[in-house]
Amino acid sequence: MRHLGVPGPRAGRPSPEEGTVRIGSSLAVPAVLRSLGADPAAVLAEAGFDERLFDDPDNLISNTARGRLFSHCAATTGCAHFGLLVGQRTPLSAFGLVGLLAKYAPDVGTALRGLVSGLHLHVRGTTTALEIKDGWAVMSYAVHHPHVEAIDQISDGALAAMVNIMRGLCDPAWKPAEVWFAHREPQDVGPLRRYFQAPLIFDAEQFAVVFSDDWLRWPLPEADAEARRMLQKQIDSLEARHGDDFAEQLRGLLRTALLTGHGNADQVAALFSVHSRTLNRRLNACGTSFHQVRDQTCFEIARQMLELSNLEMTQIAAALDYADASAFTRAFRRWSGTTPARWREQHRAGALLTA
Repeated sequence: MRHLGVPGPRAGRPSPEEGTVRIGSSLAVPAVLRSLGADPAAVLAEAGFDERLFDDPDNLISNTARGRLFSHCAATTGCAHFGLLVGQRTPLSAFGLVGLLAKYAPDVGTALRGLVSGLHLHVRGTTTALEIKDGWAVMSYAVHHPHVEAIDQISDGALAAMVNIMRGLCDPAWKPAEVWFAHREPQDVGPLRRYFQAPLIFDAEQFAVVFSDDWLRWPLPEADAEARRMLQKQIDSLEARHGDDFAEQLRGLLRTALLTGHGNADQVAALFSVHSRTLNRRLNACGTSFHQVRDQTCFEIARQMLELSNLEMTQIAAALDYADASAFTRAFRRWSGTTPARWREQHRAGALLTA
């Protein structure tokens, strides 16, 4: 496994704070560049990336480097849906051992739950979750690492990959019931409509694919209990060597918990099957606290909503469980030193999505 990417002073192994991304899920970048009439080697070199990065799906880059990669490729090609094109070429096999574990599962539900629980070994600084409510399955994706470029491109690609995986597991004609985008509606929604073939909901609180939970019971033709046992043993070994620290696990879980109204210390501690005092002791051992991690997570969610979407302040406040817009504004000023309205004016994405 190599760590390739930006040359010069920024080269080398990404720091733990940056979070790492296995390049397998972005392996289609050169092919997409080529399909758009660009020279992959030249475009990647302009962005400071070694083309050899894409020789091995196990190569790693940082979250920030991946953001720069997608931002540069989209800008250079002028393609407002670059991330979508990469995602729709991403199969289950792109996720290595975790993808194989899903392939040999007895049914779609087991496959997806295994995929969700193991993805942190491939992509850190992001969260994939599967929730079941009122007969619907909601598979969501979020980048929780701060200051990552092109979150809209990366997340659209993640949703496309989810749909591609579901079509591979279920049927090539499979369609979601809805697809949610935590960004404003793009000027040209045609590529999204053609690929997803489902109602598209923009300015949503999260990026997600929604489908009937009946599909979770869909049997898989290659179910193999012995193969899964062997793969799980290898994955457990990776967990023991490279598993996330507790604070990183909390960040991944907390984003979904906050947006579903389960973000206080007692509720989150219950998700880890511990008391809130134990939760804080474990976080103190990591050099942080529940309050700090919760604030950091709220701030990152708020920044993304302000930059990417047209959600009103009252809607953002409600999503983050603040009593009203004034309480949210006070918190945001404490985090950033400015008001959310002013921050939005200064940072609102000119994003290719709205170009």
